Amino acid sequence: MPKVVATDLDGTLLRSDVTLSPRTKAALRAVRAAGTRVVAATARPARVIDELFGGEPLIDLAICGNGSNLYRVGEEPEILHPLPLDIARKVIEEITTIVPGSGFAVETGERVLFEPGYQYKPALDYRRETVESVADLLTEPFVKLMVWLPDSDPDRAWERLRPAIGELIECTWSAERAPLEIGAAGVSKAATLAVLCETWGVTADEVVAFGDAPNDLPMLAWAGTAYAVANAHPAVLAATSLRAPANDDDGVAVILESLLADAPPA
Repeated sequence: MPKVVATDLDGTLLRSDVTLSPRTKAALRAVRAAGTRVVAATARPARVIDELFGGEPLIDLAICGNGSNLYRVGEEPEILHPLPLDIARKVIEEITTIVPGSGFAVETGERVLFEPGYQYKPALDYRRETVESVADLLTEPFVKLMVWLPDSDPDRAWERLRPAIGELIECTWSAERAPLEIGAAGVSKAATLAVLCETWGVTADEVVAFGDAPNDLPMLAWAGTAYAVANAHPAVLAATSLRAPANDDDGVAVILESLLADAPPA
């Protein structure tokens, strides 16, 4: 058995209706009972973790906001890496020039603030507050800038934006037709997971990771064993040869059950 299982949520562990199947819950319980730590690594904020897991002890902790903060169940979220406001202001100016019509929102760690041009609606509509203008987004610290794109094509938008802002920030996205998600430079699921594992005395070779989207690529590259679910983004499918069934077929649970079956008796 691996010492740590790290899994993305949307499109990977969660089904398309944003739920955990009974099979997946059972697999998570069994893995933890075998002594393996389970880490959820997600772009989502900490405040939705309890809602997604129903308060059940299915994970040890969650890496949230693509690595910008940590959530230990039952404790206050720990913000690790806010996005500097001066960098955010520069990035918004460049995006507005290069991709006209973009809309913006920010995740503070407590709520989402969005201006009228940000037209993306998440599957879970939680703690969203409208502000009057983009300038009103930049009045307090935040961990993530989100960019709604007029053509809903993050791959193409990032090709245009990378030369101007690529060295200032980390940019990724959670699905093929989703907003850009921008965090502080050097921040990723992988970086935060690596720090956690070091504190636990766990090496990358002792970690199994699962993912489906571009924001999972650094984590999949870092982990000793990395699975792409069958429904993953083409870049993720190209990054690793190991496959799990699709999220709607309980792909993570299938692999975890296999690991448990192959593990020697305690």
